[in-house]
Amino acid sequence: MVNATSSSSKPDVLILGGTGFVGKVLVRTLTEAGYAVTVLSRHASLHGYLASQPFVRVLSLPIDPDVHDAGSSSLLAKLLQGHVALINLVGILNEPRHTGDVFEEVHVGFTKTALAAAHQAGIARYLHMSALGADAVNGSSFYLRSKGAAESWAHAFGSSHGIAVTSFRPSVIFGPGDSFLSRFAALARLMPGVFPLACAEARFAPVYVGDVCDQFLAALRDPDTAGQRLDLCGPRDYVLRDLVDYAARVSGHPRRVLPLPDWVARLQARALEFAPGKPFTRDNYASLQTPSVCPSGCPRQPTLLEDIAPDYVGRSSG
Repeated sequence: MVNATSSSSKPDVLILGGTGFVGKVLVRTLTEAGYAVTVLSRHASLHGYLASQPFVRVLSLPIDPDVHDAGSSSLLAKLLQGHVALINLVGILNEPRHTGDVFEEVHVGFTKTALAAAHQAGIARYLHMSALGADAVNGSSFYLRSKGAAESWAHAFGSSHGIAVTSFRPSVIFGPGDSFLSRFAALARLMPGVFPLACAEARFAPVYVGDVCDQFLAALRDPDTAGQRLDLCGPRDYVLRDLVDYAARVSGHPRRVLPLPDWVARLQARALEFAPGKPFTRDNYASLQTPSVCPSGCPRQPTLLEDIAPDYVGRSSG
């Protein structure tokens, strides 16, 4: 357990997944807005940098995200006592085998654990991280179907148990420490002049991590967002090949992007699924078949990718 300064005079919010890319920014956003924050981690001792911030505490949670049982819910409920809201950012992009089982356990099962605990603890506000394109029935991948199932379950449970639920459906999120533009920049550095790219025409509306966290804060403050599913997109849409080309150039390693035929992309996904770190999998390929862009008329977040990326993409490529 890692303790830090907290204050009973500040409303306390508990975050699941608060040690990740989005979570670390959200912790800062909430504390600057006057909240105290509790972050739960299975490896609390590794996150002293979070606990060193004023009004932040990091506690050990000896629960695996893929475990859903009454005991886990009861333990989490005890830790939730005294908080005004629960935020769930927990998610994975890959699983050990291409079955969908671990996606289901982490996204759906852990959401059930979290909301059961919130109900036991009397928590009336729950914010849930989903994904653009998430759909329990029509999602193109295990990832998107499990995200959609978790999101729909959260809203249904909240409606029937008096918990105000708001879910957030971002396109790909960028910012310092991301695994999107930074990864492409690092890969470009290793490529000998040509960057072979699967699903080069896949569409995205990258949204800045700071804008995403501002939306979480706004929803936490606004009870009228209860029941809403908020799509989050940046101001511009892009195709993947242009994003890769941009990341390569900004990092100082310009490469000619070579779009791969679909059959080659499928083979690449099968092969890289077994590589260390799983850089590309069959489920990633399936997710890329769904455009990650917002529908016409959807409000856009303000921050341009080009205004932020040059400050960190070059550094990350090293």
